[in-house]
Amino acid sequence: MTAPSVPVKEPKEPLAAAEPAGPTERSLASRLASGAAGGVMRVFLILVALLWVTPTVGLLASSFRDPTDIAESGWWDVFSKPTQLTTESYSTLLGKEEITDSLLNTIWITVPATALVIVIGAMAGYAFAWMDFKGRDWWFVVVVALLVVPIQIALIPLADLFGDLGIFGSILGVVLFHVGFGLPFAIFLLRNFFAEIPRELLEAARLDGAGEVRLFATVVLPLGAPAIASLGIFQFLWVWNDMLVALIFSDSDSRPLTVALTEQTRQFSGNIETLAPGAFISMVIPLAVFFAFQRQFVSGVMAGAVK
Repeated sequence: MTAPSVPVKEPKEPLAAAEPAGPTERSLASRLASGAAGGVMRVFLILVALLWVTPTVGLLASSFRDPTDIAESGWWDVFSKPTQLTTESYSTLLGKEEITDSLLNTIWITVPATALVIVIGAMAGYAFAWMDFKGRDWWFVVVVALLVVPIQIALIPLADLFGDLGIFGSILGVVLFHVGFGLPFAIFLLRNFFAEIPRELLEAARLDGAGEVRLFATVVLPLGAPAIASLGIFQFLWVWNDMLVALIFSDSDSRPLTVALTEQTRQFSGNIETLAPGAFISMVIPLAVFFAFQRQFVSGVMAGAVK
């Protein structure tokens, strides 16, 4: 008996390897539309930047012009007549003792008010983020609630309190006011930033023998540098440009530059040749601080936006 024959199947041809999906080729119309949109956006941003810079450039040009030239033509005339530029206005303004004293007072007010808010806010933010103590969450709710308290409500009560303490009309009183109203925002900002630090990193530092002080100084502060820089810029600009608090809580010996320029307006009947250099001096220092720390400022603002 012969065995039944088994049909032999022909081997199938191997399937062709799937080609990797590459980027789809865009049509010419799509590329033109995308390029046009990008060009329009760039032109728009350049126009916005020019509009923002124009008042600053005008103030700078006016500060270097003679009073007669300011009265006869606009500030843009300096581009066609550069001989109008002179430093006489700066010499006159800086030769006044009240202006130089007010500039120093502004520095003595702004630097301590900014430094104290950063130091105290960083320590409090770390405590609220990583330390366990009774009523921590409720105390943080109180701090957040203080953010909505307007400055105007506290002017009269704090003026009476500072008068009883003997610091009304002094630089110390102005500094304490700015520190008190700057701390709620500082604590809120830094606490939320510090809370995003990985717990494993802090636990590893504790296993290496780091205490709370060392952990805060060597781990938390370096990681929180972008948020701290952003806070410092906000606080510096607010205190430097403030006039309401300084107008109420300072006297003739402790008034900052904003108050001094206001009094110069009354004294010189609003003469631009005197106010322009003073306003530019008051503006150029905050601008220099902002541009010096703009990279840290952007990093702090964008922190946590992208995982």
